[in-house]
Amino acid sequence: MKRRFAAIAAAALSLSLLAGCGGSGSADSNADVVRIGLNYELSGPVATYGDASVKGIQMAVEEINAAGGVDGKQIEIVKYDNKSEPAEATTLATKLMANDGVVSVIGPATSGSFKATIPVATQNKVPVVSGSATADDLLVQNGVLQEFAFRTCFSDSYQGTAMANFASENLSAKTAAILKDTSSDYAKGLADNFAAQFTANGGTIVAEEGYVASETEFNATLTRMKSQSFDVMYVPGYYNEVGLIIKQARDQGIDQPILGGDGFDSPGLLEKAGAAALNNVFFTNHYSSLDSDPTVQAFIQAFKDKYGEEPNAFHALGYDTAYFVVDAIGRASEPTGEAIQQAMASTTDFTGVTGTFSIDPETHEPVKSAVVIELADGVQVSAERSPR
Repeated sequence: MKRRFAAIAAAALSLSLLAGCGGSGSADSNADVVRIGLNYELSGPVATYGDASVKGIQMAVEEINAAGGVDGKQIEIVKYDNKSEPAEATTLATKLMANDGVVSVIGPATSGSFKATIPVATQNKVPVVSGSATADDLLVQNGVLQEFAFRTCFSDSYQGTAMANFASENLSAKTAAILKDTSSDYAKGLADNFAAQFTANGGTIVAEEGYVASETEFNATLTRMKSQSFDVMYVPGYYNEVGLIIKQARDQGIDQPILGGDGFDSPGLLEKAGAAALNNVFFTNHYSSLDSDPTVQAFIQAFKDKYGEEPNAFHALGYDTAYFVVDAIGRASEPTGEAIQQAMASTTDFTGVTGTFSIDPETHEPVKSAVVIELADGVQVSAERSPR
């Protein structure tokens, strides 16, 4: 790593930048602020993701402003709730860029809503960045790079592949069953890549079942799956349904390891499943509070001091994403959306609390590693970072 996060934070606090915003994502040199938009799910079915991301972003921005802001000017957040609806996210992206004059937009948190805002970003030439939208086809669509879209998290393909390798190598699994949310591109992407890599490792997928978002009763499906012999069960999806699936699976006596993705990372998982069911559960994630890195521990303590709670991966990703955006603004040749986009695309060795990454200029993907977290009684007890 060529630079630590503290160095990045210091650089962000002393950026040489003309602040403020015009209607087309350009800054007004007479303005007292530089505006960054937040377009997040603050209500609706995935509100915990949006709320967590925004808390991390706000903490980062407060740190920057408290240290003097950007070249003596303050960062101003313009925040809206897209209600977990892609159509609303699109409307708000237009409002932020065309009316509020932001130079970049952070969010939405989920792939479907974030994807809906990309055409607006392209039209207005204002970069959009997500810390948690993981769909494979997000940044390169039909072979075409979406020039004004970025993310600071890894993709579904890497996440599914990393968990398949963990199942094969760390759990010595030879057979797997998959239960996926067929209404979610996120879950389908994870499932497809897990299956492909697990099979390539010499394993066998013995059963594959589906459900749709908002379902609450999974016992019939689990009974069918229980009749098969498998070493691990892979359940990619979001915490609302996954928590109930894990509880019902354990109630049926399915005690094999249950594996998943970063959609597990919510206090809602514990609320839905209960602590007793959350044993022998593993999921891929971007960050773990078990990381002993001083940078991570300093972030955790600062977050606890501010919010009175333990930060999760969405808090950390929001925090890193805010610093990533500010870092790019500071390196941009001029305070316009186009110049900031070019700076984002040329990012190298950015180090945050979720790891160090460079942006691949051909895909706008961050090249970074995943963490596999183990739960015992609903509490994180181990974390292992996978190679990238």
